Amino acid sequence: MFRTKNPRALTIAGSDSGGGAGIQADLKTFAALGVYGASVITALTAQNTRDVRGIHGAPPEFVRLQLDTVLSDIAIGAVKTGMLLNAAIVETVAEGLRAHRVRRVVLDPVMVSKHGRRLLEAGAVTAVRELLAPMATVITPNAMEAALLARMRRVETLDDMKRAAGKILQLGSQSVLIKGGHAGSRSRAVDFWTDGHAELELDAPRLRAIHTHGTGCALSAALAAHLAMGHPLMEAVYAAKHFITGAIRHGYRVGAGVSPVDHLWMTRA
Repeated sequence: MFRTKNPRALTIAGSDSGGGAGIQADLKTFAALGVYGASVITALTAQNTRDVRGIHGAPPEFVRLQLDTVLSDIAIGAVKTGMLLNAAIVETVAEGLRAHRVRRVVLDPVMVSKHGRRLLEAGAVTAVRELLAPMATVITPNAMEAALLARMRRVETLDDMKRAAGKILQLGSQSVLIKGGHAGSRSRAVDFWTDGHAELELDAPRLRAIHTHGTGCALSAALAAHLAMGHPLMEAVYAAKHFITGAIRHGYRVGAGVSPVDHLWMTRA
């Protein structure tokens, strides 16, 4: 398999003080996969495994300063976006990525935390649909996020996922990967990827695990890492699915709430 020499990836996301999601999860994932990671922090959160106690957004102009500073110096192979918080930050990130002609973008439309705390203001969903979706190499929503992006009432079945994916592709993204962790049967978890031509149904047993905090962050970071390595998109999707399945299976107890996945499991296997 072809691999770019010294691959580098950038995460644009919020900080998770508990270390299970956000910037911290992304950088752990990059490092575990042998990719140099840089970061742009959009917000600070005070959270642990049980709840999110506070969110402090970064000024949009400082988000842009971070973005310009990194991209003007470091050759980045792929970018992933996570928690963007509000429409002003979404607009700033879109403008910055466009100005620097970033070609590989993994858009993780982080909207609600596992604790139920809203991480994207309602008014920002339109900005994501109109400004970031057309720039995305792949969008990675969970079932609830896919329903919001596709403007559907719910996404619960594989047929729903396929219909939602078609609607999301109409926003301009090159492809979409809908995560089935919140949909499907009790025994199987199916993720669905399509670029409008090819389709993948990534079917795996539903793991009986409580270590699921940060799964979406780790999956999208793994996708960005493999794209930064120079892997074709479909291969990157398969590899990211393998990574997150192992990270969930090898998760361990941290804190008293929803424990995080083990981002470093491949280094211990």
